[in-house]
Amino acid sequence: MSTSVDLSRRQFIRASAAAGGASALAACSHAAQPTSTAPAAAAVVAAAVAPRAMGAQSGSDRLRVGVVGCGGRGTGAVRNILDAAPGIEIVALGDLFERQVTQAQERLKLPNVQKFWGFDNHEKVLAAGIDLVILAAPPGFRPQHFEATVNASTPARKIHIFCEKPVAVDPVGCRRFIAAARKSKEMGIAVVAGTQRRHQQSYIDTLKRVHDGQLGELVGGQCFWNGSGIWFREKKDWIAGFSDFEWQCWNWYHWDWLCGDHIVEQHIHNIDVMNWAYGGPPVKFTGMGGRQSRGSIAGNIWDHFAVEMEYASGARVLSMCRHTPKSTPRVAERIVGSKGYADLSQSGTATIKGANPFNYSGPTPDPYVVELTHLIESIRKNQPLNEGEQVAISTLTAIGGRISAYTGREVSWRWLMEGSKLDLAPKEFKAGPGFFPKTPNPGETELI
Repeated sequence: MSTSVDLSRRQFIRASAAAGGASALAACSHAAQPTSTAPAAAAVVAAAVAPRAMGAQSGSDRLRVGVVGCGGRGTGAVRNILDAAPGIEIVALGDLFERQVTQAQERLKLPNVQKFWGFDNHEKVLAAGIDLVILAAPPGFRPQHFEATVNASTPARKIHIFCEKPVAVDPVGCRRFIAAARKSKEMGIAVVAGTQRRHQQSYIDTLKRVHDGQLGELVGGQCFWNGSGIWFREKKDWIAGFSDFEWQCWNWYHWDWLCGDHIVEQHIHNIDVMNWAYGGPPVKFTGMGGRQSRGSIAGNIWDHFAVEMEYASGARVLSMCRHTPKSTPRVAERIVGSKGYADLSQSGTATIKGANPFNYSGPTPDPYVVELTHLIESIRKNQPLNEGEQVAISTLTAIGGRISAYTGREVSWRWLMEGSKLDLAPKEFKAGPGFFPKTPNPGETELI
């Protein structure tokens, strides 16, 4: 399938509106041995012909779920989906590392689950007779895993998808994901992404007011993910005997080709809210940042970014994120209009001040559960939500800010969609020597 894709602002608005319908519905053993544990292949074939719940109409109909990526987010999503609706059965767990799979099996109390590991674990999970897959491996794997899921589906045997954000780490990966997302929509595959603010009632109610004009014309805004930092995993203990490439996959957050840098991996949440408010992505980016507080630890990602995003109307939004120890945290969004401004936070706080004041006081259920409730309801009602293209556009928005900062160059949306050939992935994903790109440096890092 061609990965040459375009997206007009009008198309983005239509995609966002369709995804907004959600609110109305209510790395295993050494990779040099990339094999699966019991059950044997015959059991996988048997599972593949098990009764399926495609198009189920009853909340008690069973949905068989597989998981690709058994780290904190993958196992968290399993707990969330079990809380989201009845009739959910976890039938397969996959990860690059055997240790992750067996620990997930123990922690989730799944004695009879099928288990797979190695670089091909996603293929085994997709062949395990599942109705829905949770894609939660590191983001550098996401385009490959998403495309494989769509290609493994048929009109009669669809595999619906919950995929964590971000969905790629570079423009090539985003365009690949968008092409597969468009195919998934044509096939009637439900796709919900881990941008849970889209399913959080305080955000839904406030953004409805924004789109109804209660802020007047949108003229600016700010969005933040300022935190103290992230884990770092040394090459020792159980991982010590693995290759450098496998260790990097275990320590994935610290490499741009695996995580996209923290502006993409975390700050996408806040950037996605700004795209939601403005009805589409920015038209250009001007960014800066650097690597100051990470010290000598291995990795090539930065620890702070500031990006000006200019939208089609001419409104400019400040995007700021950092990983700085002992710093004041701030994870929030402000949308500024000619008649007032809205402040939002994932805590459930949402206010509008100005000509049309508002203070959200409704329920605050866990949005990590609600997004999966919406996904399951859409499957069982034969009204599949599909957020694939939407989350890819927000991923590419964050990547645009990162590229501008890394290179020191102004970047346009059109160039990201049509011109950039940046592909951060190594030639092969396999055990062996590490892949250690340099830390980006403005003035030296090329615009590709």
